[in-house]
Amino acid sequence: MNLSVTLPGAHPLTLKNPILTASGTFGYGLEFMPYGDLSHLGGIVVKGLSLKPRAGNPTPRITETASGMLNAVGLQNDGVEAFLQHKLPLLPWRNVPVIANIYASDVADFAALAAMLDAEEGIAALEVNISCPNVKKGGILFGQDPLLAASVTEAVRKAAPHKPLIIKLSPNVTDICVIAQAVASAGADILSCINTLSGMAVDIRSRRPRLANTIGGLSGPAIKPVALRCVWQVSQAVQIPVIGIGGVASVEDVLEFILVGAHAVQIGTANFMRPDMAFKLAEALPAACERLNIDDLESFRASLMRD
Repeated sequence: MNLSVTLPGAHPLTLKNPILTASGTFGYGLEFMPYGDLSHLGGIVVKGLSLKPRAGNPTPRITETASGMLNAVGLQNDGVEAFLQHKLPLLPWRNVPVIANIYASDVADFAALAAMLDAEEGIAALEVNISCPNVKKGGILFGQDPLLAASVTEAVRKAAPHKPLIIKLSPNVTDICVIAQAVASAGADILSCINTLSGMAVDIRSRRPRLANTIGGLSGPAIKPVALRCVWQVSQAVQIPVIGIGGVASVEDVLEFILVGAHAVQIGTANFMRPDMAFKLAEALPAACERLNIDDLESFRASLMRD
């Protein structure tokens, strides 16, 4: 069965299958080479890149929760220059799309990052993390305000005119469709949703939060119903493709996201449970489609019946 997927638009992105990895859960890709062939995946989304190296938050910064986990890693990374010099050349980018996830605290830095990556042959697309605080607007998250989200999208689109532009949406908003429509109008080619849900965990014995940062991002199977709802709503609200993220840990999960409208999915927290998870899902997907009489993914996508 042909599992290839094309995410259409002004800057189309073609994948050999709909299985991608989620930023922040797959390192730079190199760390997972012992567990499978990276070229068998639909794409690799590397951990978030900033202009300068970032140490991240103090520990503890990860804790388990019921059916999921909370993280407040703080976007630790080596910086974009170190990635381009030392990591990207070692990735099989000629055989699998490598997608750079970027984040910044102001629009100018987002644009500077995008301009650097637009010139790189080994980068297939950019994914923009707008769940970041805008330091010039008092700390409000870019992804929680449609005007701020659109301003980042416009700046990145102008700075990187040659790459497919993916905007990663936050679920921590009143109406995710309003943000989706704003960034689609501002030049996004693709949307990915959802990023983590804000949450916290506490220890009643020590009477302290389980994360040094107190609040973290909830991910894993616990958030899948929220993610499905968001993908379903967003895919109906905009005309651009959507990538589903949130609790994917089986081929059935993959197909559920495609059923509600996603063109592809990203595997996140499940990579921590099984480092070979993304590879296994890509391998198992054809047989699952055959069992369920799915002849091709395009006709199956967004075929949810509600009567």
